[in-house]
Amino acid sequence: MVFIAIIIGCVLGVILGINAPIISYTYSSYLAIAVIAALDSVFGGITSVLKGNFDMKIFISGFFCNAILSILLTYLGQKLNVDIYLAAIVVFVGRMFTNLTIIRRYYVEKWSNKLKEKYNKKEEVKND
Repeated sequence: MVFIAIIIGCVLGVILGINAPIISYTYSSYLAIAVIAALDSVFGGITSVLKGNFDMKIFISGFFCNAILSILLTYLGQKLNVDIYLAAIVVFVGRMFTNLTIIRRYYVEKWSNKLKEKYNKKEEVKND
């Protein structure tokens, strides 16, 4: 179910992105950090689904809170003339890689187990 929502969101994003005006340089850093924060939440949501403890309330609140906090950090960094948003990027990208590793391991193990079952069935048939 979540995967269908992700696919629909991606398709809508592409359609809207093609027709959207170009973001000015002034706001591009805000958008970039918000997108990274949102992607971190999406990967976290997928990981939660695979672990069996997904909660939509936590996902939605994390999605928006991460994006808002990262935008506020970017704004504060621009006012202080310090690139504070880099810290948020490091954290979010690090968590995305961690979640991607969990997702990858889940599917590799699932695929390996299917191959083992298939091989064991062939061996049973062969031995009979």
